[in-house]
Amino acid sequence: MIRIFLSPWRWRRQRRDGVLSNEARQEIPNDVLLGLVRDMLKNGGTDAESGEHFAHHTATIWVKGYSMRPFLEHMRDRVVLAYPERPLQEWDAVLAEITPGHYVLHRIINIEGDNVTLMGDGNVRGTERCKLSDVCGIVTHYIRPKRTILATDKKLIRRIKRWRKWLRWRRYLLFLYRATV
Repeated sequence: MIRIFLSPWRWRRQRRDGVLSNEARQEIPNDVLLGLVRDMLKNGGTDAESGEHFAHHTATIWVKGYSMRPFLEHMRDRVVLAYPERPLQEWDAVLAEITPGHYVLHRIINIEGDNVTLMGDGNVRGTERCKLSDVCGIVTHYIRPKRTILATDKKLIRRIKRWRKWLRWRRYLLFLYRATV
């Protein structure tokens, strides 16, 4: 019933953000793909023609899953990952290997020494923990169907901090969000 009531907002959002692409995609299991991304980001690479060594690369990947809602949407948004060359801070979205072969793209909510606590924006409870050395890459850009947003955008950071403060109301806000998507 509420989904029918909120459908005008859903249609407006689809017009603004565009619809999902129907292009054929080759899917690779996350543990394989993200392992390759981790190695590429950490080790850099060599240009085949000139033989010049690059310090680090960037990688653009599609977001899979709903744990980063409302900021990132499953198979609609992409993120650009880079090797973290600056000290990590709270509110950074990072790709981390929390157990061997298991990767998450979540936001840092706490750093204590070498320990990092991660939580998805779409999670109402539950966190992951890893070491700083397990962080594979940091998100530098959010790519939506009609726009690209820098991860350092002040307006975006204010929205992220506000979203974190609303943790106790997040369950209800996500329910309304899902009804409009």
